[in-house]
Amino acid sequence: MNRRSFLLNAAVGAVALQTPRLFAQSAPTFKTSLLKALIAKQADIATCERIAKAGFSGFEVQDKSATIEAALAGKACATQHGLNIHSLMYGWAQFNHVEEKARRTSIDDAKRALEITSAFGATAMLLVPCRVDCKMPAPSAFDLAFDPATLKLIRAAQGPEGFAEYITQQNIATERSRAAVEELIPIAEKHKVVIGLENVWNNLWVKPDFAAAFIKSFKSPWVRPYLDLGNHVRYAPTEAWLRALGSDIVRLHIKDFKLDRTAKNEGAFVPINKGSIDWVSIRKTIEEIGYNGWVTIESGGYSDSEHSALMDRFFAGSLS
Repeated sequence: MNRRSFLLNAAVGAVALQTPRLFAQSAPTFKTSLLKALIAKQADIATCERIAKAGFSGFEVQDKSATIEAALAGKACATQHGLNIHSLMYGWAQFNHVEEKARRTSIDDAKRALEITSAFGATAMLLVPCRVDCKMPAPSAFDLAFDPATLKLIRAAQGPEGFAEYITQQNIATERSRAAVEELIPIAEKHKVVIGLENVWNNLWVKPDFAAAFIKSFKSPWVRPYLDLGNHVRYAPTEAWLRALGSDIVRLHIKDFKLDRTAKNEGAFVPINKGSIDWVSIRKTIEEIGYNGWVTIESGGYSDSEHSALMDRFFAGSLS
């Protein structure tokens, strides 16, 4: 081999050695496996065709008023299109209502919804126990202190203003929601459906450690967190929510939020990757806690196929 051939071969070999390293830096590999889903109002042929065409593996259905027969038909339709209905978005309950009759109606309706969820073939139901509306701290001013044994809120924020009404309403909501969810657990177990308690703008359990303590207090595999990655950025970084709820998480929602502490609500929801969330960091944290499962996009601003491509990038750790 002459000197020119030797140098050429050496150069090619050097590139070959460097290429895997460069690829690993730009495209990290993850052990956790994520499945992408959309939210759909119902499970009919047109919906299933649209979702499958966009490249999603399944969806979360919103039709909580469906009959058992309609839910079974929706499950069959999804299966025919190679899709999985992974969850029912039941949404808001009224477990803290001032009237006992209204609370009973809300609990009974949630029981029926668990049966509907099972008929759809889903294994989780998104539930928001209740909401409070009274004078409370600004999102960035919350500084909660609570009794870990009783879950009673002791302090809402630092400073001279005590927010006594909010503390009272939070404690009522905790007590009544605990009683209601405890009643739902045997129904959830019967139908093999996990009750996914979601972090939403209901002004309750707004810090990661408090939310985690509330959910863990049930000591049941049938009550777990349904974490929305964008909902509570105002109160704590999404990474903190992921780490606090950890392996208990049953499902994830994905949306983005643009923080602005000077604005109303201290910011606003925006299309994916146009807000304050560091999606590369979030993907690494998901890997850190070992979450495997469904991630449902709950956002606007893009077409179904564009959302699908964005989620592929997020899953690969390259959405930035």
